Formats: sequence, structure tokens, C-alpha cells
Amino acid sequence: MWAFDQLSASPCGITRPPWEDEGIDDYLPAETGEAGGESKTEPLDPTVIGPLLTWSIRLVEDFSGDILAAWDERRRMHAQVRAAKTTREGLAALKSYLLPLINSGAPLPATVSRLHGVTLAHHYVAAVTGCSRTQVQTIVARRGLYRLAAQRPGPSPMQVPVTGRIEGRPWREFMDYEETPILVRHLATAAAIVILYLTGMRPQEARSLRSGCCPDPQPNPDGSMPRHLIRSHHYKNVRDSDGHHVSAGEERAVPWVAITPVVNAIRVLERIVPKDELLFSSTHHDIVSQRRHHGALKRATLDRRVEDLVSWINQEATAQVLPAQRVPEDLHGNLGLSRLRRTLAWHIARRPGGLVALAIQYGHMRTALDARTSTGYGSRERRGFHGELDVETALAAAQTAARLRDATAAGEKISGPAARRAIVGAASMPSFEGAMTTPKAAAKFLARDGLVLFDNPDAFLICAFKRDTALCDPDPGATAPNQFACQLGCGNAIRTDSHAQAAREQAGRLDAKAALVPQPLGDRFRRTAGRFRALAGAHDSAAQSAEEAIA
Repeated sequence: MWAFDQLSASPCGITRPPWEDEGIDDYLPAETGEAGGESKTEPLDPTVIGPLLTWSIRLVEDFSGDILAAWDERRRMHAQVRAAKTTREGLAALKSYLLPLINSGAPLPATVSRLHGVTLAHHYVAAVTGCSRTQVQTIVARRGLYRLAAQRPGPSPMQVPVTGRIEGRPWREFMDYEETPILVRHLATAAAIVILYLTGMRPQEARSLRSGCCPDPQPNPDGSMPRHLIRSHHYKNVRDSDGHHVSAGEERAVPWVAITPVVNAIRVLERIVPKDELLFSSTHHDIVSQRRHHGALKRATLDRRVEDLVSWINQEATAQVLPAQRVPEDLHGNLGLSRLRRTLAWHIARRPGGLVALAIQYGHMRTALDARTSTGYGSRERRGFHGELDVETALAAAQTAARLRDATAAGEKISGPAARRAIVGAASMPSFEGAMTTPKAAAKFLARDGLVLFDNPDAFLICAFKRDTALCDPDPGATAPNQFACQLGCGNAIRTDSHAQAAREQAGRLDAKAALVPQPLGDRFRRTAGRFRALAGAHDSAAQSAEEAIA
């Protein structure tokens, strides 16, 4: 009506619709389903994602060699049993192996059968003795070994060297024939978590990845190595020329940037599936039930496998005497794959320097994302990963401003060259903290250069980020600081009494550590503690109330 009114010879002055200036996203109905529910998805608790990612990377980088070597050996042994003939030599070898175990009361190699429950590991026994499976079944029935194996269950060790270590010691005494399929399944699930969490992909995009999607890059002319790139398909809002949704998706115009843990996870999956196959092909990953479905593993299947992996992690943490590395229950329920994308944005926005999973390269990730390597990276029409990151960054900044406002109102003093600007920024903050916002509104909020506040607990300060005066080398157009590269003497820094107190407490913890470590390391701890106390002292000498700071 407004457009028609503009063309009329006698316009009646219909108001220009706000979406002509602000964009249409905020005026469309809420999206539903996987594509539209990201901003409403709760991130995983830091105490959950930390050990979950640590164990996932450990499986991929430390244990995958042993697991895949055991898987190859198991398949070789299984093929040997299928080809074995019934011979007298095989029967003699079977008796020589089993009878001493039966008569001595030793544990018998056991497995869990759907029909018999805990029973003798038929395939394993046939493989190590060279007999046929029929001969094993016959002796099991004659000797009543179903009951005996259930009473005395034992392992099924394979002749595969164990090279993986945990806390400096081998993670397994031997690789077990019966445990290996379960470990392969957990390894694939761990690889999925690493890929999804450290790229920001949607689950549907990760499930469409194929072997060969992340080739090793060629060196640049100057000899430097470019980043690994992942070529993938995306599906959200992909439409043909007639406006119909294309269910097959299309290749992403701008590839995903892959850091080293992601590349390692892809390489592990490429060892499980054949060339050009889907990395999460159900044909090759449904190795326990072996139902031979076509296509990729279903989303619900992967979600269940994440829960199974968490159970295994907690059992393993107990067995390895690592109680601090257990994965606790999350307050918001099951750890679905869709929550990983939201959690990545949450941690990039709120954990300076990457305190999750042994400081995986969040500095690298933040740099790649803030630089907007391409405006199309992770995006498609309504929102991409940048939108998710902007929402979390805006919410974190709003909460920082609210905490500063409350702290100064309660009498805390403030110091630093940006104190006045920070107080003005906190006072002018839109009152949306704690509520979900749109990516468009978040980007608009973050664009207020010099007035957006970022808490950096690692550096014991708040950054009133102003791009031109920042010493953390922000990228052109950046709307957030490189918090992992915070520099002393920056004109954007402010501290409160709480920051000074936190610095003193950290100094005390470092002094306590210094007494328990070798002298060179202890001296380093003491020097760092001294710097923290100096920061606190400088705050005390310059601190002033909010009223004084803006006077």
C-alpha cells in the first residue's frame, strides 16, 4: 500500500514500513525446526562441554590409532573364522586352549549375546585356535559353557600393540576383541562432536560431508601453509529458480575453515569409510547391529550415540581414576548435536582465550570469525554462524554492562583510562540482558564502537572496546576485542574493586603453587603473582566512584 501510494497522483501519506530500513527478519514469523530454533537452543554448561570435548579430542588424537588397528585385526580374525574348515587339527587346538581354562577356574573369554546373555566369545575362540565356529558351538553345548562363561566372564585380548597413553600411562593393557566395535562407534561419535563444535556446522551439514572433503592445502608461493578448508553442502533456505526448496542442498560457496583438531577428526573418519563415501555413512558406522541402512546416520541416532559416549566417558574416568574428568548432567537435558553450534558461539563470546578443553584454539577461531574471512562464511539469508556469535557476544556484553552498573551502584569503585566511557556505555545499554535477541539487533548493538563492554576475567578487567585505540590488534571492522591478546596499558581497560580482589586471590593461589613446584617454575609463578598484586595496587590508588569518574 505504501509503494502504491508513492506512485499515486494524490498520495495519502501512508507511513513507510519499518522493514524498508531495518530489514524484514524481525517482522517475519518465527522459524521452526532445526533451521530456526538456534537462538532458542540452550548452550551446554561449561562443566559439561569441557570434559566432553577433552575426551572427544583424546579419542581422536590419542586413542584412534589403537582403536582402528584393533578394528582391522578384528575384521581379519572375523574373516578367518568365516573361512575356517572343520578339521581335527582345529578341534585339537580348541581343546588345548579351552580345557586348561575350564579346569583351572580361570575366566573365559566372554561376550553378550541377545539370545543367551553373557556367553562364551565364539568368534574370538575360533579365531585364536583356528577351528571352525561349529566346533566351538559343539563344545560349548557339551560342556555347559553358557553357564560357566556367565559365572567366570573374562576378556578377549588381541595381539595389537597399545600406544595410546592417558596421564602418562597406557590407556589399555590390551585391545579387546569384544570391546572394539563399541570403541569404533564411540570414536566416530567423538569425531562428530569435534567437527561440529569446532566449526559451527549444523548437524545436517556435517552428516553430508564425504571422504576427501578436506584435502591437504598446497603451500603458498612464500612457503607458508594456508588453512585447511572443508567443502560441504548446506540445506537451509536452498531454493531453485522457482522458489522451491532443494532437498539435496547445494555446495557451500565459501568453505568452512578447519583448525587442526577438526582435520584430525576428518582423517580418522576417512580411515573408517571408503573414498568418496559419506563420513557418517550408516553402512560403515552401524557396526554393532549391522542393519545396513543407506545414507548417513540419522540425527536421532547420533544424538543417542552422544549420550552413550557420555556414559562411556564417565565409566572410563572412574576406571582411570580421573573423577574430575567426568561429564556431569546438563541442566537442560540431553546433549543433542544441535546444542554444539550454540555452545561454540557462547564460549567464543564468553571465555577469553579459550578455557574450554585445554585451551583449544579459540583465539584462532575468534580471529577467523571476526575478520569475516568472507561475508558468506557460515551464513545463508536469515542467519549463519556469525549471527549466532553476534547474539551471544551481545548478550555477554549486555550482562557485563548490567553487572558494572550494579557494582558501581553498590559502591564499588572503578579505575582505568576508559572508566568514564564504560559508565556511559553501561547506562545507555538497552534493557535486553538475559533475553534472546535477533542477529540483526545484536549486530546493531555491537556496532556502537567505544560503548560496548567485554568482561575479561583472565586479565581482571573490562574492555570498553574502541577499535582505534585497542592494543589487541583487532581486525578492520571488528566489533569485539581479541580478548586472548589483551595488552597492559590499553586505553580501553577499566577495573572494579571486584577485579582487584580477584587478582589478589589469583596471586595467592600462584604463591601456594610456587611452593610445590621446581624452583624455575616457582619463580615464574611468583613473578606473575607480583604482577597481579601490582595491578590490584594500581587500581586501589586510582579508584574513584562512578560519580567522580563522569564528573
